[in-house]
Parts: sequence; structure tokens; C-alpha cells
Amino acid sequence: MLVVSYDISNDKLRNKFSKTLERYGGVRLQYSVFEINNSKRVVDTLKIKIENIFAKQFCTEDNVFIFETDEKKAIKYGNAIHRDKELLFFI
Repeated sequence: MLVVSYDISNDKLRNKFSKTLERYGGVRLQYSVFEINNSKRVVDTLKIKIENIFAKQFCTEDNVFIFETDEKKAIKYGNAIHRDKELLFFI
């Protein structure tokens, strides 16, 4: 399962990103927080799409966190990559 939290400044990119999360089975928990609980293949495909398509479009004002609950790991994009502190999250 993935939990994706984002703050994307560009309206068009933000809408495209949220629609992509929904297409991959994402359930909106809050306005900019999604839970994606799907097969490993679908989750892996989504992570590849985010890395190869969306990550290149994120600017320094954007913050995107992807929490991989199975692996207890967080992936960061945009301005979030500059945060050196470890993230602690509970499942």
C-alpha cells in the first residue's frame, strides 16, 4: 500500500496527478492525500509513472511524499528532497 501526500503549485499538473492516483485505485483521504491499496504490479507501475513522468515536472515549490507502508520507506520529490530529517510514520 502507498500513501501519497502532495502540495503541487501548478493547478494543471496537480489535477493531472490526482486523476492519475485515482486511476490507479487511489482513495482520497484528504484533499491532497491518497491511499493506494492495490496489487504490487499496479503499485509498482504507478511509482514508475510518477518517477518517469511527473517527477520531471515538479518544481522547487512542490512537495510530494510517497509512503510505502509495506517497506516502511518514504520517497520524496520536489522541495521535499532537501529535507534531511528522517521521517517517522506509524502503520
